[in-house]
Amino acid sequence: MATGRTHRPATRSRGIPEATVARLPLYLRALTALSERSVPTVSSEELATAAGVNSAKLRKDFSYLGSYGTRGVGYDVEYLVYQISRELGLTQDWPVVIVGIGNLGAALANYGGFASRGFRVAALIDADPAMAGKPVAGLPVRHTDELESIISDNGVSIGVIATPAGAAQQVCDRLVAAGVTSILNFAPTVLAVPDGVDVRKVDLSIELQILAFHEQRKAGEEPGQAGQAARPAASRPGSARPAAAAAVRDGRKGPDGDVPAVMPA
Repeated sequence: MATGRTHRPATRSRGIPEATVARLPLYLRALTALSERSVPTVSSEELATAAGVNSAKLRKDFSYLGSYGTRGVGYDVEYLVYQISRELGLTQDWPVVIVGIGNLGAALANYGGFASRGFRVAALIDADPAMAGKPVAGLPVRHTDELESIISDNGVSIGVIATPAGAAQQVCDRLVAAGVTSILNFAPTVLAVPDGVDVRKVDLSIELQILAFHEQRKAGEEPGQAGQAARPAASRPGSARPAAAAAVRDGRKGPDGDVPAVMPA
């Protein structure tokens, strides 16, 4: 079976826009659900609704794949599943290492969706000597001293960082030096990487802040609340100054030197 080190997805060489690449997993998820229900064909409108995009954008995205559907019939579900999976590189084996086996790293290790989507967790790595050898999700945790040999032995090109922010850059540097060229970063920090290395950042605190923005806007649009609800708590008469705002004013920080990112339980 092919490994991630020797085969890379063809999307860039074929000129598929990054925005289209970002939507392909949405289409694949919707198509997989249809396939599991034995639905043979789907119209662009139906698939667009299931994926949360408009149908014109979907048809444009599929044109980059050379798939145009059949008028009056729609798209063949099984063929599109294969076509998108191939384009994303999911028809081959991608060995992945997860570095940082705390609560988040352990949750990622136990996620059952990796194998069904073309990813194999090759190793779990942690800097705590007490964690070495402990089984998590059926794999023994290995110490960071073995990181380079693990990557070399397993042909790993994708690394997942789930460490505290302070350790993330050093781990990233070691992964890159060992040959990893794609990184999924869950640490609440921005990583510096050389050209040719792709980084995707997952920051739950940012997503929650965006949702809070929209909640505030919705509250401000309610009848009779536009002026009061949209104002920050600190500016309302009689309200206490939020502790976070006071900490910023006074130059204080949390125990980790910054506002901690929200992590799943």
